Amino acid sequence: MVLENNLFSNFIVALSAVIPMFCLMSIGAFVKYRKWLSDEELNHMNRMVFRVFFCCMMFHSIYTTDLAATFRPKLMLFGACGVLTIFFLLMLIIPKIEPENKRRGVIIQAIFRSNFVLMGVPIVANIFGDSNIAVSTMMIAVIVPLYNILAVFDLETFRGGKFMLIPILKGVLKNPMILGAIAGATFLILGVHIPAPVLKPIGQISAATTPVALIILGASFKFGSTHEHRAQLLGCIFGRLILVPSLMLTAAALLGFRGIDFVTLIAIFGTPCAVVSFAMAQQMDGDADLAGNCVVFTSALSCFTIFCWILLFKTLGLF
Repeated sequence: MVLENNLFSNFIVALSAVIPMFCLMSIGAFVKYRKWLSDEELNHMNRMVFRVFFCCMMFHSIYTTDLAATFRPKLMLFGACGVLTIFFLLMLIIPKIEPENKRRGVIIQAIFRSNFVLMGVPIVANIFGDSNIAVSTMMIAVIVPLYNILAVFDLETFRGGKFMLIPILKGVLKNPMILGAIAGATFLILGVHIPAPVLKPIGQISAATTPVALIILGASFKFGSTHEHRAQLLGCIFGRLILVPSLMLTAAALLGFRGIDFVTLIAIFGTPCAVVSFAMAQQMDGDADLAGNCVVFTSALSCFTIFCWILLFKTLGLF
């Protein structure tokens, strides 16, 4: 009876982590179905969320946190090393099994680069509460710049272009999330007091970031033809949702990560392909159709796989 109760409670925890994301994305899909927003309006909203909402979320999360309690150097090191390890293994393996350059870069990006910000942070919030996402938002400052640099290196390599580190780093430093994180950390470390009437609206925007972003994500899905790249798409889905999380989360468990740290790693390594990977493939001469389908199909299937990962590791007592 006790075992059945534990399994049921673990099932509820896993369900509670996934259902809110599924509902918000479904609302977005319904908005798209009813044609209440045009593609151009969605692009404008997406730009606003990226430049304003995410900046406020990063600033507020870091500014209002206890830096000593949430700073996790071991977690940051493992996350960065994990991403780098996956990336360089893929750079060695994919060219041996995929003959087309236009697809090589897209496949590598689809497998190593997750949708950590949009779908990962909400998982942590749904399990531990919105007030406990500071650890995850700190990881954004490590993982997002790394994703950006590696993605450009990857796509430029197979396009035959030239990888220029300095312009890429300048672009990373202009990223609104990174600017928000730097500003929040600076204000916190220097002890700058922000009056409540100013901090409150920043907090309200921060709280609205995830729901609005997931609704826009749901409204942005476009299914394309898959017959020309079905094998590559299946490989990307398997790599992103099954292979990468199974390897990295097993390693994390063996190294002793537990609690919110472990769930943050689920959020990094178990979430679907990053939405931005489609736009980057378009801009850098990759197979944009394959990239778009990777985003759509991994995002749809991740609601099931994330549920399974959370249920498994919750049952094993890792958080």
